[in-house]
Amino acid sequence: MGCWRVSGPVLVLLLLLCPLPSPACPAACHCSPGEVDCSERGLHEVPWSLPTNTSTLWLGYNFITVLGPRSFPPLPGLRLLSLVHNRLELIHSQALLGLGALQELDLSHNHLTVLTPETFLSLTSLAILNLGSNRLGELEPGVPGALPRLQALLLQDNPWVCSCGILPLWRWLSHNREKVREKSLLLCRVPEQLNKYPIMAFGDESFRQCRETSLSSQDYITTFIIGPFSFIASIFFCTFMGSLVVFCHNLRRESHCWRRP
Repeated sequence: MGCWRVSGPVLVLLLLLCPLPSPACPAACHCSPGEVDCSERGLHEVPWSLPTNTSTLWLGYNFITVLGPRSFPPLPGLRLLSLVHNRLELIHSQALLGLGALQELDLSHNHLTVLTPETFLSLTSLAILNLGSNRLGELEPGVPGALPRLQALLLQDNPWVCSCGILPLWRWLSHNREKVREKSLLLCRVPEQLNKYPIMAFGDESFRQCRETSLSSQDYITTFIIGPFSFIASIFFCTFMGSLVVFCHNLRRESHCWRRP
């Protein structure tokens, strides 16, 4: 049987022409070139063995409740990720690491109540974020602020709490109206007297009381300086007044003694 000898440069060329195979398609999903469809598969977590060339990933209509740290394998080419109609309650701050090329993220129709800006810091290419139909009462303006290329934000059908706590978000929405879709569907749920009142209909004067009752950093500094000083001054004043009362009392007593026959 003959032996085939392959020189070093030829071997390197063959390896370049025949790249290592990517992971096979998960058994519960259907795969086509660049697209993985895992919708309606009864999944409770994200499949890990996803092809590295995946550009579109459908994970909707499953039972995923939590996205823990690094829930996804490295997918450098992923452009669209859909997690609609799951039961998501929590997304870890490192859950979306490795998805830096992601351009569209759909988290609508879930049970999310809290989101932090740290969760989205790695999504530097994200242009569309859908958070509609969740359980968000408030949203830190740092969440959309963490997305430098954001073009469209959907927040409709959430139970927004229209108190002073929504002022930072209202400011962001007011300065980024062109990025907010379905503005007419951003409605207050709480308090009851503002139920179904459009958030975008608020004016600057609506939050006047919030600004009047809130303290600035200068106010806090002034309070810390004047507070102890006032306390010490009150002690000296009370001591002085007590001494004065005692002195007057003794003076009257001595005067009374001199008047006795």
